[in-house]
Amino acid sequence: MLRVDLDRQLKQLEQEVVFLAGSVDKAIVRSVEALKQRDLEESRQVVQEDDYIDQKRYEIEERCVDLIATQQPMAGDLRAIITLLHITVELERMGDYAEGIAKISLNIGNEPTLKPLIDIPRMAEKATLMLRNSIDALVSRDVVKANQVMKDDDEVDDLYDQVYRELLLFMIQDPQTIEKATYLLWAAHDLERIADRATNIAERAIFLVTGKIADSSSKSTY
Repeated sequence: MLRVDLDRQLKQLEQEVVFLAGSVDKAIVRSVEALKQRDLEESRQVVQEDDYIDQKRYEIEERCVDLIATQQPMAGDLRAIITLLHITVELERMGDYAEGIAKISLNIGNEPTLKPLIDIPRMAEKATLMLRNSIDALVSRDVVKANQVMKDDDEVDDLYDQVYRELLLFMIQDPQTIEKATYLLWAAHDLERIADRATNIAERAIFLVTGKIADSSSKSTY
């Protein structure tokens, strides 16, 4: 009976993490679309709703700690709880980045962006796909898909480098564009970090299956 109860609780915990990932996914998409469309009301909504993501993180953390304390899980069960605990933290930070993009939009205000946004939405599209695939890899215990997520991070890095070079050129050619260019650089940086966090989730999915942490690029996630 205890075994059945632990399995049920672990499954429910995983479902809550998947639900949280969906909320974060939506926040990222909405924040970038609001930035692109100059929708300040939508940006405000993203900022306000980040409190929900924060709250869900702490609720899941409490459940993880409670499971460890009351069930005293061993081996694979303990690894699953630790994995979900780490992934929850990654998701909460991704939510913070989405909130950051929304705040950048609010800082720009009613002014148009420096240029029509093309590569930043492409970064968002790729980063959210990485997030979805990393969560799919977790649920399906798919090491191959998790490894692919880590490889996909290079594409987001390349897009970030492209955005950086283009905006730097704007600033060099016309110093009056520095403020607007800087806002877009911050947004691109947030998306690059979101992709890094998706890579971390993929690494944790591999850890859940193999018991070993995959070595991707040893990037800092602070």
